[in-house]
Amino acid sequence: MRKRFRTSAWLSGIAAASLAGVVALTAVTAVAQEEKVVVGVPSFLTGAGAPAFGLPARNGAEVMINAINAGEAPAPYDTKGFAGRELEAIYYDESGGNTKQVTEFRNKAQKQGVNVFIGFISSGTCQAIAPIAEELKTLTVFSTCGTPRVFEEIDTNPKYVFRTMSHSAADGVAAARYVAAKYPNVKGYTGINQNYGWGQDSWRDFDLAMQVLMPNTTASDKLQWPKLFAGQYGAEISALMLAPEELVHTSLWGGDLEAFIFQAAPRGLFKRKQLLFSVAGTAAYRLNEKMPEGAILGSRGPYGIYAANLVDTPLNNWFQKTYRDRYNTPPTQGAYQYAQSLLGLKMAYDKAAAANGGKFPSTEQVIAQLEGLEFQGVATTVKMALNGGHQGMTEHMMGVAKWDPAKGEPVVIDVLRFDAECVMPPDGVNSVDWIKGGMKGAKC
Repeated sequence: MRKRFRTSAWLSGIAAASLAGVVALTAVTAVAQEEKVVVGVPSFLTGAGAPAFGLPARNGAEVMINAINAGEAPAPYDTKGFAGRELEAIYYDESGGNTKQVTEFRNKAQKQGVNVFIGFISSGTCQAIAPIAEELKTLTVFSTCGTPRVFEEIDTNPKYVFRTMSHSAADGVAAARYVAAKYPNVKGYTGINQNYGWGQDSWRDFDLAMQVLMPNTTASDKLQWPKLFAGQYGAEISALMLAPEELVHTSLWGGDLEAFIFQAAPRGLFKRKQLLFSVAGTAAYRLNEKMPEGAILGSRGPYGIYAANLVDTPLNNWFQKTYRDRYNTPPTQGAYQYAQSLLGLKMAYDKAAAANGGKFPSTEQVIAQLEGLEFQGVATTVKMALNGGHQGMTEHMMGVAKWDPAKGEPVVIDVLRFDAECVMPPDGVNSVDWIKGGMKGAKC
């Protein structure tokens, strides 16, 4: 009995020591966690949205996070971390639908210690996430999703949700302004757009802007509305081939966009119609020579193919080289937009720390700096000027696709630049009302 007692005591001592070690390790881990900023980075890592959009977005975030942690980004972002703290990224998949994404968001904010989210590509996802971010009081910066409904219908006075780029009204207005300037003889236009928030908003804004800028043109009443990620467009292409309108507007993106191009090209659609792709800049480098020459390209701002050809700054040149060296392909729209969100956050965190006497700031102090902030993105200046300083606005570019054999890459020609104030509504004005009212106050 005595021997057994000693053995038990010895085992109890080991258990106590182990428990103490666990407690100590947990304390150290907690301290280490506090010394980092944990960043949730959702994007499409699987499915039809991944190849052209989600993966480049994730990779653009990785390039920028690595550079910020090492203090290797060009000025004014050449100091380490957010307010000196290292970033720890949690990359995860945006695929699976809104219910799954809300669950993922709650889990990462409440259980995995995520301090701030940047990203989200789908407009539907952003509409679902916005009220949850406000409920959980979690700083969330939308990098890409375009629907104006986030701040114009769901929450007109957000505190924790921001978007560091223009919304989709800019795409529709810029596209209409480009058509009016470059194709003044167009008599009619039709469209093929995905049947959900992004596609509906994209067509609505383009159509309304065309009614203002080119009132003598006629919009088709036989539009094509395939479901998101449909993948097959034979019937829609047939309808477009037979349509009397010479201009076709489309906001298809990701795998849908590429599938449409591959299916439409051999049937001669691009020779019979003038195509206007509002986000085809995302597919330009993946399609290369198969990108339809002569098509009007948008990239939701001056990103991707536009930045590669028209933006000559130390920050953009560094990003182009770093991304190409790492991934052996040029950065596209999503890569720029995710990187842009991180730069805005870095400036807000650093400014908040400076205003806090050098101490690491609270979320509320970061929000106070991010509201109304003007900062240099990778490709353009971002003004957080709308919706109480929570909605960003940037310049916009539109041009025409052309293959450059010397570069071995697609390029854009006949490019027009539009200032942010030319394609986005003034603060406090609903975008639909602004366009319908003749875009009063636009500075072009």
